[in-house]
Amino acid sequence: MPKPTVLIIDDDPELRASLERLLRSIGLDAQQFASISDFLASDLPDAPTCLVLDVRLPERSGLDLQRELAAANIHLPIIFITGYGDIPMSVQAMKGGAIEFLTKPYREQELLEAIQLGLARDRARRENETSLRTLRERFEGLSPREREIMIQVVQGRLSKQIAFDIGCSETTVKVHRSHLMRKMKAGSLPELGRMADKLRLVAEEPQSPKPVFESP
Repeated sequence: MPKPTVLIIDDDPELRASLERLLRSIGLDAQQFASISDFLASDLPDAPTCLVLDVRLPERSGLDLQRELAAANIHLPIIFITGYGDIPMSVQAMKGGAIEFLTKPYREQELLEAIQLGLARDRARRENETSLRTLRERFEGLSPREREIMIQVVQGRLSKQIAFDIGCSETTVKVHRSHLMRKMKAGSLPELGRMADKLRLVAEEPQSPKPVFESP
């Protein structure tokens, strides 16, 4: 995986430079931005990434950017830093999914720990997205009949039941099942079921209400 990168948005050039030196000293790449506009005009790195974001900025606040990223479905771990923080502001940031809310002057170790946590989360998200994309490509590579049989298999239906439903022989169903298992690279039916869960192929059945027994 490419080298992790920390994005820094702060209107204080000295703080940005100091933080970049700190990050590079531990082997992390860093990109500086003086404003939210500069950040939005750039491309996000194709690597595990997190954002160190000042709350109070000249154009609009870091909290505004947090909301904009969420609305755009951009999942970027955020560590807020501020010299003018208060409890309602920190609560709003944490409810929005921030990793940490630090008040200047912050301890370097505390900031670095938050950054490592943010990078780990983004790395895991990227790995999950890559895995899911691979599963989707495999599923799309199945024939329409194989997809149909896969869905019924993971629902727990037997080959003879599937054969009756789709109007073919049980042997044909077993052949299709063997082919789709190979194409999906599933080593067992439980593994195929987990793949189907990730692909959300089977809708969850609503739970039926518990029976009410009348007293004699």
